[in-house]
Amino acid sequence: MALRFSKMHGLGNDFVVIDGVRQQVALDPATVRRLADRHTGIGCDQLLLVEPPPDTSVDFRYRIFNADGGEVEQCGNGARCFARFVRDQGLSDKTVLRVATQAGVLELCVETDGQVTVDMGVPEFEPARIPFAAAAREPSYRLDTDHGEVTFGAVSLGNPHAVLLVDDPGTAPVATLGPLLESHPSFPRRVNVGFLGVVDRGHARLRVFERGVGETRACGSGACAAVVIGRQQGLFDTRVAVDLEGGRLVISWPGEGESVRMTGPATHVFEGVIEP
Repeated sequence: MALRFSKMHGLGNDFVVIDGVRQQVALDPATVRRLADRHTGIGCDQLLLVEPPPDTSVDFRYRIFNADGGEVEQCGNGARCFARFVRDQGLSDKTVLRVATQAGVLELCVETDGQVTVDMGVPEFEPARIPFAAAAREPSYRLDTDHGEVTFGAVSLGNPHAVLLVDDPGTAPVATLGPLLESHPSFPRRVNVGFLGVVDRGHARLRVFERGVGETRACGSGACAAVVIGRQQGLFDTRVAVDLEGGRLVISWPGEGESVRMTGPATHVFEGVIEP
C-alpha cells in the first residue's frame, strides 16, 4: 500500500511526517528503519506519526520513532514540525494545539511569524523518574566510562537527558563519549547526551548525541535540558538563545516547578509517496 508522507526539518533535525488520520498506517521497528535509511529509504532522524486524539481533551496523538525503530517519548523539534504539518495539511486551523504523547500532553502555539512555541512541560529531576540509577537527587553526578570519569547534570523533559559542561562544544568528544553515556547501564532507557558551552548568561552553544540516532544538527528537548541544567547551576538567566549546528532556538524557563518553553522554526521540504 502506498504511504503518503512529508519531509520536514527543525534546524536540520529532519523528520518523515505521516498522516495517520486520513490513511491507514501500520508501523513496526523494521519498517521505521527502512523508511529512515538515508540510502535505501527516505532518510530521517525521526519518524513522526499524526493520529486521531485518544479523547476530547486533545486535538491529536503525536508519536515519535527514532531511526533505529524504537518509539520514544518526546521530540521538541518534531513537535514544531507536527504543528506546522497539521495546519499545512488542513487537519486543523487552530493556532494553539494540544497533543497527546507518551510523555503527557504538549501545547503547541503557531506564532504570527510562522515560528512555533512548544510548552515542553515541567522538568523532572528525581532520578527514578528520569530514569537514572542514583540513590538521591544531586546537582550533578559522576560516572566512570571508558573515556574516564564524567560529570554531568541529569533531567527529564519527557525523555532522559545528561548535560555536560564543556569549554568548546566544537571540539567536545561527542562521537566517542556520546555513545558511551547513551548506553551506560545507569540509564535503563538510554539517554540523550548534551555538550553545553556557556557564552554568557543569555547565550549558549550546544551539541547533542541523541539516543537511537547519533549526533543531530539540532535537538529541541536537548536545548531545553541544557538551559534547565545551566540555570540550576546559576549560569543562565530565564531566557537563553541556544545555538546548535542547524541554527538557533530560544528557551525560556522561570525556574523549578514551572514549564519550559521553546521557540523555533519548522520547515517543510517536500511531499512524497512510498511503498513501505
